[in-house]
Amino acid sequence: MSLKIVRSGRKGAVLFLSALVMLTFSLQVRAQLRDNINLPDHDDKFYHLGIALIFNTSHFQVTPHPNLLASDSILSINPENTGGFGLAGLHTFNINKHLEFRVVFPQLMFSYKNLTYSTTFPNGQQTIATKQIESILLGFPLQVKFLSDRMNNFRFYVLGGVNYQYDLSSNATARKADDLVKLNPYDFSVETGIGFQFFFPVFILSPELKISNGVINVHHRDPNLIYSNTIDKLKSRMIVFSLIFEG
Repeated sequence: MSLKIVRSGRKGAVLFLSALVMLTFSLQVRAQLRDNINLPDHDDKFYHLGIALIFNTSHFQVTPHPNLLASDSILSINPENTGGFGLAGLHTFNINKHLEFRVVFPQLMFSYKNLTYSTTFPNGQQTIATKQIESILLGFPLQVKFLSDRMNNFRFYVLGGVNYQYDLSSNATARKADDLVKLNPYDFSVETGIGFQFFFPVFILSPELKISNGVINVHHRDPNLIYSNTIDKLKSRMIVFSLIFEG
């Protein structure tokens, strides 16, 4: 009987030691894997701050006024894509590991939009006139981000939101503006996009691509201006590429 007890005790001890060795090995492997993951506690933060370097290309969606058909001097109006740049501060609030709410403020963007007019003179000669409209946009975007599971030091996300903008260089009240297209200072747009997060030891780099479509008419129509009275509505269209740095 005592021999059986000794044997069973040895067997139990061996099993216990084997389990202990396996548990220790497992914990070491997990620790090593954790050491290879940058910023492992980032998702536990309720709030984190970031900055964005912004590059944009934008144009107007043009709705011609019926006066265009009756115009003897302006034959057509064509919008052109033009580049711009900006800078923004990002404030992100973690709802859960797959959902974040982001407030972008301040956001300052320099945007340039061209309108090309095909014109004709009384002698029948045709020419092209390009009007560049410069905007300094102070924006206040509100966005919701839907994130994938983290794959080591990478994950992707999609986002959607709205953006209220004020044009600091609005010329709606300009008086001597015969050759101008006037714009109202306020704009409101809806946004959607996709981004990729790369986790580095001390920061996160996120290239992000976003489409922003204005939903209100920003044109301040003046029937006395040759380049303005042939336009009914102007709505902003913008593609935004950002490099985001977060901690």
